[in-house]
Amino acid sequence: MDNLEQRIGAEHTPPITKCYVRVTGAVLVPDSSLANTESRKSQYGEEISMKIISKLAGALAAVSLLPSAGGALAQVSVGVVVSTTGPGAVLGIPYRNVFEILPKEIGGEAVRYVVLDDASDVTTGVRNAKKLIDENKIDVLVGSNSVPVSRAMMQVAVESKVPLIVLSPMLLDGVEHPWTFGVPQPMPLMVNAVLEHMKQNGVQKLGYIGFADAWGEAVYKTLNPQDVVPGLELTSNERYQRNDVSLTTQALKTIATQPDAVMVGGSGAPGALPHIALSERGYKGTVYNTHGSVSGDFIRIGGAHAEAAVAPTGPFLFADQLSDGNPIKPVATKYLTMYDDAYGASARSPFAGYAFDAYLLLQAALPEALKTASPGTPELRQALRDSLETNVKNVVGTQGIYTMTPQDHNGLDHRARVLVQVKNGKWELMKE
Repeated sequence: MDNLEQRIGAEHTPPITKCYVRVTGAVLVPDSSLANTESRKSQYGEEISMKIISKLAGALAAVSLLPSAGGALAQVSVGVVVSTTGPGAVLGIPYRNVFEILPKEIGGEAVRYVVLDDASDVTTGVRNAKKLIDENKIDVLVGSNSVPVSRAMMQVAVESKVPLIVLSPMLLDGVEHPWTFGVPQPMPLMVNAVLEHMKQNGVQKLGYIGFADAWGEAVYKTLNPQDVVPGLELTSNERYQRNDVSLTTQALKTIATQPDAVMVGGSGAPGALPHIALSERGYKGTVYNTHGSVSGDFIRIGGAHAEAAVAPTGPFLFADQLSDGNPIKPVATKYLTMYDDAYGASARSPFAGYAFDAYLLLQAALPEALKTASPGTPELRQALRDSLETNVKNVVGTQGIYTMTPQDHNGLDHRARVLVQVKNGKWELMKE
């Protein structure tokens, strides 16, 4: 049999210097102490050459890049549940888009994002949340853009002791919901901005037209009771379905109560229907809406009837209109540049910035948690929950400035909202 060096073309090379090594883990370490021992022979009876050592070193280096059984090279796993199909896809797809372009490292630790579709369905959302926890061994759960799905996932988080960052507006008491943290502004924070505007403009009688669902009820309950406008009278409580096409009856009943202004508890394109109905019947008072309606679809459906509508929203979509001294402006601008570069400015969503803010919360909390626990362990889940509560302090996001406490798992204040108004067919920031 030809010797080994002939097989690799050693006859064409200069004399080879012997090199002795020992193997430590998956690393080749030079060891001169072996030079005085009996020459190491390959199975072919030839001394191991530098050339072969080089090949072995390359192979072992490749092996060393693989995850070890002990988890030394494990990465942090973030499980995401959003609606990329079904009625909620208009929100969920932009969220998914953000997770696809987020940095794959936090505090020097590799991070992977596993995104599953809840199909705008509670049962599917719960099943996927459990799959991420049990099969993917995630360290933190994020989602959903749907309030009902998020509520169901909160129970999964408690049972599995996995921290959950929700992407839908919920008021979160840290004592009642120790494993859940919120990114979007809770309903009272946003509606109170509208109430303050009413107070400044002397509104004493307020009509209400809202969705006949959980969203419409949440808005109404924030108005009644409220402590922003002393003596505010709610003159009507009219409801409609999201797929209704005419609100003549609701508009006529509301106008008959002679309100100074009307609050609409809607969102998206269907949120424009009360504006159309009230305008067509000659109502001249201010018509307010919620942050869920600040979108192009609202203006597209409402047209001229939506002119002068007032609503609260997060600041990031209006970053270019914020004052230079606003700390949110550079963060929101950075996010919008990242999103626009990937998907184009026309694909902007008024809500997708929440996904980026969830990443910023993890960026603030994860490094401290990793000091005491490793990815893929119950200990890291607990440490990350604790760190979200104690180390998220003045974290500037696209939507506001977050400071979590054991009592407050929303962590936002008045800086997380601005008022906007439809002017000449566009949403514009209102001057303070």
